[in-house]
Amino acid sequence: MNRIFLSIVSATLLLASCNPKEATFGEEDGLAAFSSDSLGKHIAELSGDDFEGRKPFTAGETKTIQYLKEKFIAAGLEPGNGESYFQEVPMVNITTDAAPVMQVKSAKGNFTLQGPDDYVLWTNKTDAAVSLNNDELVFAGYGVVAPEYNWNDYKGLDVKGKVVMVLVNDPGFNAGDTSLFKGKTMTYYGRWTYKFEEAARQGAKACLVIHNTEAASYPFTVVQNNWNASRLRLDPRGREEQLCDMIGWVSGPAAKKLLTAAGKDTTLFTSADVRGFKGTALNLGLSTSIRVKTNYNQSNNVIGKITGSKYPDETIIYTAHWDHLGIGTPDETGDSIYNGALDNASATAGLLELARGFKSLPTQPERTIVFLSVTAEEQGLWGSAYYAQNPVYPSNKTVANINMDGLNWYGKTKDVIIVGQGQSELEDYLQEEAAKVNRTITPEVHPEAGYYYRSDHFNFAKAGIPALYISSGIDVIGKESGYGKKMNDIYTEKNYHRPSDEYDATWKLDGAIDDLQLLFRVGRRLAYGQSWPQWKTGSEFKAIRESR
Repeated sequence: MNRIFLSIVSATLLLASCNPKEATFGEEDGLAAFSSDSLGKHIAELSGDDFEGRKPFTAGETKTIQYLKEKFIAAGLEPGNGESYFQEVPMVNITTDAAPVMQVKSAKGNFTLQGPDDYVLWTNKTDAAVSLNNDELVFAGYGVVAPEYNWNDYKGLDVKGKVVMVLVNDPGFNAGDTSLFKGKTMTYYGRWTYKFEEAARQGAKACLVIHNTEAASYPFTVVQNNWNASRLRLDPRGREEQLCDMIGWVSGPAAKKLLTAAGKDTTLFTSADVRGFKGTALNLGLSTSIRVKTNYNQSNNVIGKITGSKYPDETIIYTAHWDHLGIGTPDETGDSIYNGALDNASATAGLLELARGFKSLPTQPERTIVFLSVTAEEQGLWGSAYYAQNPVYPSNKTVANINMDGLNWYGKTKDVIIVGQGQSELEDYLQEEAAKVNRTITPEVHPEAGYYYRSDHFNFAKAGIPALYISSGIDVIGKESGYGKKMNDIYTEKNYHRPSDEYDATWKLDGAIDDLQLLFRVGRRLAYGQSWPQWKTGSEFKAIRESR
Protein backbone atom coordinates (compact mmCIF):
# COMPACT_ATOMS: atom_id res chain seq x y z
CA MET A 1 0.00 0.00 0.00
CA ASN A 2 2.80 2.45 0.89
CA ARG A 3 4.58 1.79 -2.44
CA ILE A 4 1.33 2.33 -4.34
CA PHE A 5 0.64 5.57 -2.43
CA LEU A 6 4.15 6.88 -3.07
CA SER A 7 3.82 6.05 -6.77
CA ILE A 8 0.57 8.02 -6.99
CA VAL A 9 2.13 10.99 -5.21
CA SER A 10 5.19 10.89 -7.46
CA ALA A 11 3.05 10.73 -10.58
CA THR A 12 0.92 13.62 -9.37
CA LEU A 13 3.97 15.76 -8.67
CA LEU A 14 5.41 14.93 -12.09
CA LEU A 15 2.20 15.94 -13.83
CA ALA A 16 2.05 19.16 -11.80
CA SER A 17 5.60 20.03 -12.78
CA CYS A 18 4.66 19.62 -16.45
CA ASN A 19 1.56 21.83 -16.26
CA PRO A 20 1.94 25.53 -16.99
CA LYS A 21 1.83 27.65 -13.89
CA GLU A 22 -0.62 30.51 -13.50
CA ALA A 23 2.15 32.62 -11.94
CA THR A 24 5.90 32.22 -12.42
CA PHE A 25 7.21 34.85 -10.04
CA GLY A 26 7.99 35.26 -6.38
CA GLU A 27 6.14 37.70 -4.15
CA GLU A 28 9.22 39.89 -3.74
CA ASP A 29 10.37 39.79 -7.36
CA GLY A 30 10.86 43.26 -8.83
CA LEU A 31 10.00 45.21 -5.66
CA ALA A 32 13.59 46.08 -4.73
CA ALA A 33 14.01 48.06 -7.97
CA PHE A 34 11.72 50.84 -6.71
CA SER A 35 13.48 53.83 -5.14
CA SER A 36 12.09 57.01 -3.60
CA ASP A 37 15.41 58.76 -4.32
CA SER A 38 15.19 57.85 -8.01
CA LEU A 39 11.53 58.87 -8.12
CA GLY A 40 12.28 62.23 -6.53
CA LYS A 41 15.13 62.98 -8.92
CA HIS A 42 12.91 62.36 -11.95
CA ILE A 43 10.09 64.52 -10.53
CA ALA A 44 12.52 67.35 -9.77
CA GLU A 45 13.99 67.18 -13.26
CA LEU A 46 10.70 67.01 -15.16
CA SER A 47 9.15 69.85 -13.14
CA GLY A 48 12.18 72.14 -13.29
CA ASP A 49 11.79 75.63 -14.72
CA ASP A 50 13.91 74.72 -17.74
CA PHE A 51 11.16 72.29 -18.84
CA GLU A 52 8.87 75.38 -19.08
CA GLY A 53 5.78 73.64 -17.71
CA ARG A 54 5.85 70.86 -20.34
CA LYS A 55 3.17 72.28 -22.60
CA PRO A 56 2.75 70.57 -25.98
CA PHE A 57 4.02 72.46 -29.06
CA THR A 58 6.70 74.22 -26.98
CA ALA A 59 10.40 73.76 -26.30
CA GLY A 60 9.21 72.17 -23.05
CA GLU A 61 7.66 69.31 -25.01
CA THR A 62 10.83 68.72 -27.01
CA LYS A 63 12.87 68.51 -23.85
CA THR A 64 10.34 66.31 -22.05
CA ILE A 65 9.86 63.67 -24.73
CA GLN A 66 13.61 63.40 -25.33
CA TYR A 67 14.15 62.98 -21.59
CA LEU A 68 11.57 60.19 -21.48
CA LYS A 69 13.03 58.47 -24.53
CA GLU A 70 16.49 58.51 -22.97
CA LYS A 71 15.20 57.15 -19.66
CA PHE A 72 13.11 54.46 -21.40
CA ILE A 73 16.26 53.33 -23.24
CA ALA A 74 18.29 53.45 -20.03
CA ALA A 75 15.64 51.29 -18.33
CA GLY A 76 15.99 48.71 -21.08
CA LEU A 77 12.64 49.32 -22.78
CA GLU A 78 12.19 48.56 -26.47
CA PRO A 79 10.61 51.13 -28.81
CA GLY A 80 6.86 50.88 -28.33
CA ASN A 81 5.70 51.99 -31.79
CA GLY A 82 7.55 49.89 -34.34
CA GLU A 83 11.10 51.23 -34.32
CA SER A 84 10.08 54.49 -32.63
CA TYR A 85 9.52 55.56 -29.05
CA PHE A 86 7.02 58.17 -30.26
CA GLN A 87 3.46 58.20 -31.57
CA GLU A 88 2.74 61.43 -33.42
CA VAL A 89 -0.50 63.11 -32.35
CA PRO A 90 -1.75 65.66 -34.92
CA MET A 91 -3.28 68.63 -33.13
CA VAL A 92 -4.29 72.23 -33.52
CA ASN A 93 -3.33 74.99 -31.11
CA ILE A 94 -6.20 77.47 -30.75
CA THR A 95 -5.28 80.87 -29.30
CA THR A 96 -8.18 83.14 -28.38
CA ASP A 97 -8.43 86.88 -27.91
CA ALA A 98 -11.76 87.43 -26.20
CA ALA A 99 -13.49 90.79 -25.89
CA PRO A 100 -13.06 92.04 -22.30
CA VAL A 101 -16.79 92.33 -21.63
CA MET A 102 -20.08 90.64 -22.38
CA GLN A 103 -23.10 92.86 -22.95
CA VAL A 104 -26.35 91.69 -21.40
CA LYS A 105 -29.65 93.08 -22.72
CA SER A 106 -32.70 92.73 -20.49
CA ALA A 107 -36.14 94.28 -20.01
CA LYS A 108 -34.90 95.66 -16.68
CA GLY A 109 -31.95 97.44 -18.26
CA ASN A 110 -28.66 96.60 -19.92
CA PHE A 111 -25.39 95.84 -18.14
CA THR A 112 -22.04 94.18 -18.75
CA LEU A 113 -20.20 91.22 -17.30
CA GLN A 114 -16.43 91.45 -16.98
CA GLY A 115 -14.08 88.72 -18.17
CA PRO A 116 -12.43 86.87 -16.58
CA ASP A 117 -13.88 87.96 -13.22
CA ASP A 118 -17.47 87.05 -14.14
CA TYR A 119 -17.00 84.56 -16.94
CA VAL A 120 -14.44 82.71 -19.05
CA LEU A 121 -14.97 81.90 -22.73
CA TRP A 122 -13.07 79.97 -25.35
CA THR A 123 -13.82 78.04 -28.52
CA ASN A 124 -12.95 74.69 -30.08
CA LYS A 125 -13.64 76.08 -33.53
CA THR A 126 -10.89 77.15 -35.90
CA ASP A 127 -12.82 80.02 -37.52
CA ALA A 128 -10.99 83.36 -37.51
CA ALA A 129 -13.67 84.85 -35.26
CA VAL A 130 -16.81 83.80 -33.41
CA SER A 131 -19.39 86.04 -31.78
CA LEU A 132 -22.64 86.34 -29.89
CA ASN A 133 -24.98 89.02 -31.18
CA ASN A 134 -27.81 89.58 -28.73
CA ASP A 135 -28.33 85.81 -28.69
CA GLU A 136 -31.00 84.46 -26.36
CA LEU A 137 -29.98 82.88 -23.05
CA VAL A 138 -31.78 79.68 -22.00
CA PHE A 139 -31.44 77.86 -18.68
CA ALA A 140 -31.32 74.10 -19.34
CA GLY A 141 -30.91 72.67 -15.86
CA TYR A 142 -27.95 70.29 -15.84
CA GLY A 143 -27.86 70.04 -19.63
CA VAL A 144 -28.25 66.27 -19.44
CA VAL A 145 -29.90 63.74 -21.73
CA ALA A 146 -29.63 60.38 -19.94
CA PRO A 147 -32.20 57.78 -21.04
CA GLU A 148 -30.94 55.20 -18.55
CA TYR A 149 -31.78 57.62 -15.73
CA ASN A 150 -35.04 58.72 -17.38
CA TRP A 151 -33.73 62.27 -17.53
CA ASN A 152 -33.84 64.83 -20.35
CA ASP A 153 -33.20 68.48 -19.57
CA TYR A 154 -33.67 69.41 -23.22
CA LYS A 155 -37.07 67.81 -23.68
CA GLY A 156 -39.41 70.33 -25.29
CA LEU A 157 -36.72 73.04 -25.11
CA ASP A 158 -35.61 74.90 -28.23
CA VAL A 159 -31.95 75.90 -27.92
CA LYS A 160 -30.94 75.95 -31.58
CA GLY A 161 -28.75 78.97 -32.23
CA LYS A 162 -29.07 80.07 -28.58
CA VAL A 163 -26.86 80.24 -25.49
CA VAL A 164 -27.56 77.56 -22.89
CA MET A 165 -26.60 78.01 -19.25
CA VAL A 166 -26.31 74.81 -17.21
CA LEU A 167 -25.33 73.65 -13.73
CA VAL A 168 -22.16 71.69 -13.07
CA ASN A 169 -22.27 68.11 -11.71
CA ASP A 170 -25.37 65.85 -11.51
CA PRO A 171 -28.87 66.41 -10.07
CA GLY A 172 -28.22 63.92 -7.27
CA PHE A 173 -25.27 65.93 -5.95
CA ASN A 174 -26.98 69.23 -5.29
CA ALA A 175 -30.23 67.61 -4.21
CA GLY A 176 -28.47 65.20 -1.86
CA ASP A 177 -30.76 62.53 -3.32
CA THR A 178 -29.17 59.10 -3.76
CA SER A 179 -32.06 58.05 -6.02
CA LEU A 180 -30.98 60.56 -8.68
CA PHE A 181 -28.13 59.34 -10.90
CA LYS A 182 -25.45 58.15 -8.43
CA GLY A 183 -26.20 60.65 -5.69
CA LYS A 184 -22.99 62.36 -4.57
CA THR A 185 -20.88 60.33 -6.98
CA MET A 186 -20.47 62.16 -10.28
CA THR A 187 -21.26 60.38 -13.51
CA TYR A 188 -19.91 61.47 -16.87
CA TYR A 189 -23.09 63.52 -17.28
CA GLY A 190 -21.79 65.82 -14.56
CA ARG A 191 -18.56 66.69 -16.35
CA TRP A 192 -18.29 70.01 -18.13
CA THR A 193 -16.91 68.23 -21.21
CA TYR A 194 -20.14 66.26 -21.55
CA LYS A 195 -22.26 69.39 -21.10
CA PHE A 196 -20.48 71.14 -23.97
CA GLU A 197 -20.84 68.03 -26.14
CA GLU A 198 -24.57 67.71 -25.44
CA ALA A 199 -25.24 71.42 -25.99
CA ALA A 200 -23.61 71.10 -29.41
CA ARG A 201 -25.72 68.04 -30.23
CA GLN A 202 -28.80 70.08 -29.34
CA GLY A 203 -27.75 72.81 -31.78
CA ALA A 204 -26.83 75.46 -29.19
CA LYS A 205 -24.60 78.29 -30.33
CA ALA A 206 -22.85 78.56 -26.96
CA CYS A 207 -22.81 76.83 -23.59
CA LEU A 208 -21.98 78.34 -20.20
CA VAL A 209 -21.48 76.14 -17.14
CA ILE A 210 -22.32 77.77 -13.80
CA HIS A 211 -19.34 77.39 -11.49
CA ASN A 212 -19.68 76.10 -7.95
CA THR A 213 -16.51 75.22 -6.06
CA GLU A 214 -17.95 72.24 -4.21
CA ALA A 215 -19.77 70.80 -7.21
CA ALA A 216 -16.83 71.37 -9.59
CA SER A 217 -14.25 70.30 -6.98
CA TYR A 218 -11.97 73.26 -7.72
CA PRO A 219 -12.16 77.05 -7.33
CA PHE A 220 -13.03 79.54 -10.06
CA THR A 221 -9.35 80.56 -10.24
CA VAL A 222 -8.65 77.22 -11.96
CA VAL A 223 -11.23 78.06 -14.62
CA GLN A 224 -9.82 81.56 -15.05
CA ASN A 225 -6.51 80.08 -16.24
CA ASN A 226 -8.30 79.47 -19.57
CA TRP A 227 -8.84 83.18 -20.18
CA ASN A 228 -7.23 84.07 -23.52
CA ALA A 229 -4.89 81.10 -23.18
CA SER A 230 -4.04 78.80 -26.03
CA ARG A 231 -5.72 75.41 -25.99
CA LEU A 232 -5.00 72.23 -27.86
CA ARG A 233 -7.28 69.65 -29.41
CA LEU A 234 -6.99 66.92 -32.01
CA ASP A 235 -6.65 68.15 -35.59
CA PRO A 236 -10.27 68.36 -36.83
CA ARG A 237 -9.48 68.54 -40.53
CA GLY A 238 -11.20 65.79 -42.48
CA ARG A 239 -13.61 65.02 -39.63
CA GLU A 240 -17.19 66.14 -39.15
CA GLU A 241 -17.84 67.59 -35.70
CA GLN A 242 -20.69 69.18 -33.81
CA LEU A 243 -19.33 72.12 -31.86
CA CYS A 244 -20.72 75.20 -30.15
CA ASP A 245 -19.26 78.49 -31.33
CA MET A 246 -18.38 79.38 -27.74
CA ILE A 247 -18.01 77.39 -24.54
CA GLY A 248 -17.05 78.47 -21.06
CA TRP A 249 -17.97 79.12 -17.46
CA VAL A 250 -19.84 81.81 -15.57
CA SER A 251 -19.15 82.49 -11.89
CA GLY A 252 -21.81 81.83 -9.26
CA PRO A 253 -22.33 85.54 -8.47
CA ALA A 254 -22.56 86.42 -12.17
CA ALA A 255 -25.14 83.65 -12.72
CA LYS A 256 -27.25 85.08 -9.90
CA LYS A 257 -26.97 88.52 -11.49
CA LEU A 258 -28.32 87.08 -14.74
CA LEU A 259 -31.20 85.46 -12.87
CA THR A 260 -32.09 88.74 -11.20
CA ALA A 261 -32.10 90.52 -14.55
CA ALA A 262 -34.47 87.82 -15.80
CA GLY A 263 -36.82 88.40 -12.86
CA LYS A 264 -35.97 85.09 -11.24
CA ASP A 265 -33.97 83.80 -8.26
CA THR A 266 -31.93 80.75 -7.30
CA THR A 267 -35.05 78.65 -6.73
CA LEU A 268 -34.82 78.12 -10.48
CA PHE A 269 -31.54 76.28 -9.89
CA THR A 270 -32.97 74.05 -7.15
CA SER A 271 -35.98 73.23 -9.31
CA ALA A 272 -33.55 71.61 -11.75
CA ASP A 273 -32.93 68.89 -9.14
CA VAL A 274 -36.49 67.60 -9.49
CA ARG A 275 -37.35 64.92 -12.04
CA GLY A 276 -39.51 66.40 -14.80
CA PHE A 277 -37.84 69.84 -14.62
CA LYS A 278 -38.52 72.01 -17.64
CA GLY A 279 -35.88 74.41 -18.92
CA THR A 280 -36.80 77.99 -19.65
CA ALA A 281 -35.78 81.00 -21.72
CA LEU A 282 -34.51 83.87 -19.58
CA ASN A 283 -35.39 86.64 -22.04
CA LEU A 284 -31.85 87.97 -21.94
CA GLY A 285 -29.62 88.71 -24.93
CA LEU A 286 -25.85 88.20 -24.80
CA SER A 287 -23.24 89.82 -27.02
CA THR A 288 -19.47 89.33 -27.10
CA SER A 289 -16.76 88.10 -29.47
CA ILE A 290 -13.58 86.07 -29.74
CA ARG A 291 -10.81 86.41 -32.29
CA VAL A 292 -9.04 83.14 -33.06
CA LYS A 293 -5.58 82.17 -34.26
CA THR A 294 -4.73 78.57 -35.13
CA ASN A 295 -1.50 76.65 -35.47
CA TYR A 296 -1.49 73.09 -36.77
CA ASN A 297 1.30 70.89 -35.53
CA GLN A 298 1.88 67.55 -33.88
CA SER A 299 2.61 66.54 -30.34
CA ASN A 300 3.83 63.14 -29.21
CA ASN A 301 2.91 60.23 -27.01
CA VAL A 302 5.99 58.41 -25.73
CA ILE A 303 5.88 54.59 -25.77
CA GLY A 304 8.23 51.89 -24.52
CA LYS A 305 7.62 48.19 -24.01
CA ILE A 306 8.84 44.87 -22.67
CA THR A 307 7.82 42.15 -25.11
CA GLY A 308 6.01 39.21 -23.58
CA SER A 309 7.70 35.81 -23.72
CA LYS A 310 4.56 33.73 -24.23
CA TYR A 311 1.70 36.02 -25.31
CA PRO A 312 3.50 38.95 -26.97
CA ASP A 313 0.36 40.14 -28.74
CA GLU A 314 -1.51 40.59 -25.44
CA THR A 315 -0.71 43.82 -23.61
CA ILE A 316 -1.00 45.51 -20.23
CA ILE A 317 -0.68 49.28 -20.65
CA TYR A 318 0.51 51.62 -17.89
CA THR A 319 -0.26 55.29 -18.57
CA ALA A 320 0.60 58.71 -17.18
CA HIS A 321 0.40 62.07 -18.94
CA TRP A 322 3.65 64.00 -19.30
CA ASP A 323 2.15 67.41 -20.14
CA HIS A 324 1.17 70.38 -18.01
CA LEU A 325 0.11 73.99 -18.66
CA GLY A 326 3.36 75.63 -19.76
CA ILE A 327 3.92 79.34 -19.17
CA GLY A 328 0.82 81.39 -18.37
CA THR A 329 -0.72 84.05 -16.16
CA PRO A 330 1.67 85.02 -13.33
CA ASP A 331 0.54 84.29 -9.79
CA GLU A 332 0.71 86.72 -6.86
CA THR A 333 4.49 86.13 -6.61
CA GLY A 334 5.07 86.84 -10.29
CA ASP A 335 5.81 83.21 -11.12
CA SER A 336 4.39 82.30 -14.54
CA ILE A 337 5.77 78.76 -15.02
CA TYR A 338 3.18 76.09 -14.30
CA ASN A 339 5.67 73.39 -13.32
CA GLY A 340 3.17 70.60 -12.66
CA ALA A 341 5.34 68.69 -10.20
CA LEU A 342 2.57 66.60 -8.70
CA ASP A 343 0.36 66.97 -11.79
CA ASN A 344 1.87 65.03 -13.43
CA ALA A 345 5.65 64.88 -13.29
CA SER A 346 5.16 62.57 -10.30
CA ALA A 347 3.31 59.82 -12.17
CA THR A 348 5.47 60.27 -15.27
CA ALA A 349 8.43 59.55 -13.02
CA GLY A 350 6.41 56.64 -11.62
CA LEU A 351 6.32 55.06 -15.10
CA LEU A 352 10.11 54.97 -15.05
CA GLU A 353 10.10 53.22 -11.67
CA LEU A 354 7.58 50.67 -12.94
CA ALA A 355 9.73 50.03 -16.00
CA ARG A 356 12.74 49.33 -13.80
CA GLY A 357 10.63 47.01 -11.67
CA PHE A 358 9.45 44.89 -14.61
CA LYS A 359 12.91 44.81 -16.19
CA SER A 360 14.36 43.48 -12.94
CA LEU A 361 12.07 40.44 -12.85
CA PRO A 362 14.07 37.20 -12.98
CA THR A 363 11.44 35.70 -15.30
CA GLN A 364 10.38 37.71 -18.34
CA PRO A 365 6.69 38.70 -18.32
CA GLU A 366 4.59 36.40 -20.48
CA ARG A 367 2.47 39.29 -21.75
CA THR A 368 3.83 42.51 -23.23
CA ILE A 369 4.06 45.41 -20.78
CA VAL A 370 3.61 48.85 -22.38
CA PHE A 371 4.60 52.13 -20.78
CA LEU A 372 2.69 54.97 -22.41
CA SER A 373 3.24 58.60 -21.46
CA VAL A 374 0.55 60.61 -23.23
CA THR A 375 0.31 64.21 -24.30
CA ALA A 376 -2.36 66.90 -23.89
CA GLU A 377 -4.25 65.43 -20.93
CA GLU A 378 -4.59 68.90 -19.49
CA GLN A 379 -6.24 70.10 -22.68
CA GLY A 380 -8.92 67.41 -22.74
CA LEU A 381 -7.31 63.92 -22.57
CA TRP A 382 -6.31 64.29 -26.21
CA GLY A 383 -3.18 62.13 -26.27
CA SER A 384 -4.97 59.11 -24.84
CA ALA A 385 -8.00 59.85 -27.04
CA TYR A 386 -5.79 59.73 -30.11
CA TYR A 387 -4.16 56.51 -28.94
CA ALA A 388 -7.58 54.92 -28.29
CA GLN A 389 -8.70 55.91 -31.80
CA ASN A 390 -5.38 54.82 -33.34
CA PRO A 391 -4.12 52.05 -31.07
CA VAL A 392 -0.61 50.74 -31.56
CA TYR A 393 -1.78 47.56 -29.82
CA PRO A 394 -5.30 46.35 -30.74
CA SER A 395 -7.94 47.09 -28.12
CA ASN A 396 -9.28 43.53 -28.22
CA LYS A 397 -5.80 42.27 -27.31
CA THR A 398 -5.27 44.81 -24.54
CA VAL A 399 -5.84 43.07 -21.23
CA ALA A 400 -5.98 46.15 -19.03
CA ASN A 401 -4.98 49.76 -18.53
CA ILE A 402 -3.49 50.99 -15.26
CA ASN A 403 -3.36 54.78 -15.09
CA MET A 404 -1.59 57.19 -12.74
CA ASP A 405 -2.19 60.90 -12.27
CA GLY A 406 -0.55 62.47 -9.21
CA LEU A 407 1.30 60.36 -6.65
CA ASN A 408 1.35 60.45 -2.86
CA TRP A 409 3.69 63.15 -1.53
CA TYR A 410 2.87 63.10 2.21
CA GLY A 411 3.98 59.68 3.47
CA LYS A 412 2.98 56.07 3.90
CA THR A 413 -0.71 55.28 4.24
CA LYS A 414 -2.52 52.23 5.53
CA ASP A 415 -5.07 52.59 2.75
CA VAL A 416 -5.40 53.29 -0.94
CA ILE A 417 -8.40 54.75 -2.79
CA ILE A 418 -10.00 53.17 -5.85
CA VAL A 419 -11.40 55.90 -8.07
CA GLY A 420 -14.79 55.08 -9.58
CA GLN A 421 -15.15 51.91 -7.54
CA GLY A 422 -17.46 49.25 -8.95
CA GLN A 423 -16.18 49.24 -12.53
CA SER A 424 -13.98 46.18 -13.10
CA GLU A 425 -12.33 43.10 -11.59
CA LEU A 426 -9.04 45.01 -11.56
CA GLU A 427 -10.34 46.49 -8.31
CA ASP A 428 -10.60 42.98 -6.84
CA TYR A 429 -7.03 42.24 -7.92
CA LEU A 430 -5.88 45.46 -6.27
CA GLN A 431 -7.73 44.66 -3.05
CA GLU A 432 -6.20 41.19 -2.90
CA GLU A 433 -2.70 42.52 -3.52
CA ALA A 434 -3.22 45.26 -0.93
CA ALA A 435 -4.26 42.69 1.66
CA LYS A 436 -0.94 40.88 1.17
CA VAL A 437 0.88 43.98 2.45
CA ASN A 438 -1.70 44.81 5.15
CA ARG A 439 -3.28 47.69 3.30
CA THR A 440 -6.98 48.42 2.89
CA ILE A 441 -9.28 50.07 0.35
CA THR A 442 -10.96 53.37 1.27
CA PRO A 443 -13.93 54.93 -0.57
CA GLU A 444 -13.31 58.09 -2.56
CA VAL A 445 -13.11 61.25 -0.46
CA HIS A 446 -14.67 63.40 -3.19
CA PRO A 447 -16.81 61.11 -5.39
CA GLU A 448 -18.62 64.24 -6.57
CA ALA A 449 -15.47 65.29 -8.45
CA GLY A 450 -15.92 62.57 -11.08
CA TYR A 451 -12.22 61.72 -11.20
CA TYR A 452 -12.89 58.47 -13.08
CA TYR A 453 -13.88 60.63 -16.06
CA ARG A 454 -11.03 63.12 -15.70
CA SER A 455 -7.87 61.24 -16.56
CA ASP A 456 -6.50 59.17 -19.40
CA HIS A 457 -7.83 55.76 -18.35
CA PHE A 458 -11.28 57.07 -19.33
CA ASN A 459 -10.42 56.83 -23.03
CA PHE A 460 -9.34 53.21 -22.56
CA ALA A 461 -12.58 52.47 -20.70
CA LYS A 462 -14.56 54.01 -23.57
CA ALA A 463 -12.78 51.53 -25.85
CA GLY A 464 -13.95 48.68 -23.61
CA ILE A 465 -10.58 48.06 -21.94
CA PRO A 466 -10.83 47.49 -18.15
CA ALA A 467 -9.09 50.48 -16.60
CA LEU A 468 -7.82 50.95 -13.05
CA TYR A 469 -7.16 54.32 -11.45
CA ILE A 470 -6.22 54.86 -7.82
CA SER A 471 -5.73 57.87 -5.59
CA SER A 472 -3.46 58.35 -2.60
CA GLY A 473 -4.77 57.04 0.70
CA ILE A 474 -5.76 59.32 3.57
CA ASP A 475 -4.97 57.17 6.64
CA VAL A 476 -1.37 58.33 7.04
CA ILE A 477 0.77 56.24 9.34
CA GLY A 478 1.80 58.21 12.41
CA LYS A 479 -0.53 61.13 11.70
CA GLU A 480 -3.89 62.19 13.07
CA SER A 481 -7.11 61.02 11.44
CA GLY A 482 -7.92 62.95 8.28
CA TYR A 483 -4.34 64.13 7.71
CA GLY A 484 -4.22 62.75 4.18
CA LYS A 485 -7.51 64.39 3.23
CA LYS A 486 -6.26 67.68 4.65
CA MET A 487 -3.08 67.48 2.56
CA ASN A 488 -5.05 66.75 -0.62
CA ASP A 489 -7.48 69.59 0.08
CA ILE A 490 -4.62 72.01 0.67
CA TYR A 491 -3.02 71.00 -2.61
CA THR A 492 -6.29 71.45 -4.52
CA GLU A 493 -6.91 74.86 -2.99
CA LYS A 494 -3.41 76.31 -3.21
CA ASN A 495 -1.40 74.45 -5.84
CA TYR A 496 -3.62 72.64 -8.34
CA HIS A 497 -3.05 74.14 -11.81
CA ARG A 498 -1.03 76.96 -10.30
CA PRO A 499 2.67 77.89 -10.61
CA SER A 500 3.08 76.78 -6.99
CA ASP A 501 2.79 73.10 -7.99
CA GLU A 502 6.56 72.73 -7.64
CA TYR A 503 8.74 69.89 -6.38
CA ASP A 504 9.67 70.11 -2.72
CA ALA A 505 12.63 68.10 -1.46
CA THR A 506 10.77 67.59 1.84
CA TRP A 507 8.08 65.49 0.13
CA LYS A 508 7.80 62.04 1.70
CA LEU A 509 7.77 59.76 -1.31
CA ASP A 510 7.83 56.44 0.54
CA GLY A 511 4.03 56.40 0.28
CA ALA A 512 4.30 56.90 -3.47
CA ILE A 513 6.65 53.93 -3.67
CA ASP A 514 4.13 51.81 -1.76
CA ASP A 515 1.41 52.75 -4.24
CA LEU A 516 3.66 52.11 -7.24
CA GLN A 517 4.60 48.70 -5.88
CA LEU A 518 0.91 47.92 -5.43
CA LEU A 519 0.16 48.82 -9.06
CA PHE A 520 3.23 46.81 -10.06
CA ARG A 521 1.84 43.80 -8.19
CA VAL A 522 -1.43 44.05 -10.11
CA GLY A 523 0.35 44.33 -13.46
CA ARG A 524 2.77 41.54 -12.56
CA ARG A 525 -0.20 39.30 -11.78
CA LEU A 526 -1.72 40.12 -15.17
CA ALA A 527 1.58 39.57 -16.95
CA TYR A 528 1.57 35.82 -16.32
CA GLY A 529 -1.09 33.21 -16.98
CA GLN A 530 -4.25 33.35 -19.04
CA SER A 531 -6.88 35.17 -16.97
CA TRP A 532 -8.39 38.43 -18.28
CA PRO A 533 -10.08 40.90 -15.91
CA GLN A 534 -13.70 41.66 -16.77
CA TRP A 535 -16.01 44.63 -16.35
CA LYS A 536 -18.47 44.30 -13.50
CA THR A 537 -22.21 44.11 -13.95
CA GLY A 538 -23.58 47.64 -13.95
CA SER A 539 -20.51 49.24 -15.53
CA GLU A 540 -21.38 51.47 -18.47
CA PHE A 541 -18.32 50.03 -20.29
CA LYS A 542 -19.15 46.32 -19.97
CA ALA A 543 -21.16 46.08 -23.19
CA ILE A 544 -18.36 47.67 -25.23
CA ARG A 545 -15.87 44.93 -24.34
CA GLU A 546 -18.41 42.16 -24.86
CA SER A 547 -19.30 43.44 -28.32
CA ARG A 548 -15.72 43.02 -29.56
